[in-house]
Amino acid sequence: MYIGIDLGGTNIAAALVDENGKIIKKVSIPTEAGQGTKAVTDGLMKVCEMILEETKAEIKSVGIGVPGMMNVETGEVIYSPNLPLNHVNITTEIKQKLGVPVYINNDANCAALGEAYAGGAKEANNAVFVTLGTGVGGGIIIDKKVYSGFNGVAGEIGHVVIAMDGRQCGCGRKGCWEAYASASGLIRTTKEYMEEDKNSKMWEIVEGDINKVNGRTSFDAMRAGDPTAQKVVDTYIKHLAAGVVDMINIFEPEVVCIGGGISNEGEYLLKPLQAAVDAEKYTRFSDDVPQTLIKKAELGNDAGIVGAAMLGK
Repeated sequence: MYIGIDLGGTNIAAALVDENGKIIKKVSIPTEAGQGTKAVTDGLMKVCEMILEETKAEIKSVGIGVPGMMNVETGEVIYSPNLPLNHVNITTEIKQKLGVPVYINNDANCAALGEAYAGGAKEANNAVFVTLGTGVGGGIIIDKKVYSGFNGVAGEIGHVVIAMDGRQCGCGRKGCWEAYASASGLIRTTKEYMEEDKNSKMWEIVEGDINKVNGRTSFDAMRAGDPTAQKVVDTYIKHLAAGVVDMINIFEPEVVCIGGGISNEGEYLLKPLQAAVDAEKYTRFSDDVPQTLIKKAELGNDAGIVGAAMLGK
C-alpha cells in the first residue's frame, strides 16, 4: 500500500492507494497556508496519521504532489506560488515519523502518472497527459515514470508556440498553445466569432451577455445546429490538434490523454480531434505502423493523489 497526497492551496487531500492505483481510503483537511510553513507541513503529517489510524495499513512509501518547482531528489520545494514552502524540505518529518521513503513531484506530473497507472493511459508505457483548464497543463510519462526535467517542472506543454507572433500568452510569449487550446482560449475564440455573427444561437445561450460565454457555449450551440458555433469548434479543434501533433512528434507516446473541463465534451471533442491529428500524418511512414490514440482522462480530481502514491512504485 502507498499514501498519495495532493497538496493544494486550499486543501490537502490524501489517500491510501493499492498496487494497482485503486483508492482504498481518502481524507482531506484545509491547507491553512495563511498560518505559515509549519501549519502546512503539520497538515501533511496529519493526513498520513489519519489514514493510518483509520486503516491500520502497512505502507511502502508516501508521495506528495506539489504545485511549483522542486528538487525531487532531496524533497525540497524550491518555489511554490501559493504556499509558504519556498526552500523547505517537506519530506523530513514524515520520513522520520513513519520510517518510509517520501517522494515529491509537480502536481501536474502526478496527475499524469495517475492516469498512466489507473486512468485513460493505463495500457500505455509512454503517454502525454494534457489538461485543458484555464491554461493548458500536462505531464510526460516515459516507461511508466514521470519525466521531470532537471528542475522538476518538465511538462509545461502549454507554452509550445503554435502561431508565431500570435495571441499574447500570460507567460509573456506570443502564440502559445495555451492561448488557443485552453478554456480561456476557447472563450476568446467564441467571443470573436459571436461579434462577427450577431444572429448566432450562441447569443441566445448567453442571454445576450457576451460576458457569460464559457467553455461549453460553442459546443452547446453546435449541437443545436448553429453553423457559426460549428466554426468555433472546428477552429478550436484545429488549434488543439496542432499542439497534440507536436507532442506526438516529440515523444511518440502510445496515448495522449486529455483531461480538464473541456474533455467532458467527450466524443464531440475526441473524435474530431483524433481525425485532425491523424490527418497531419505525423509518423505515418506506413499504415502498418501503430498510431498514437487520443483518450479521455478518467480519474478527475483523484489523478494527482493516485499519481503521487505511485511515485514510490
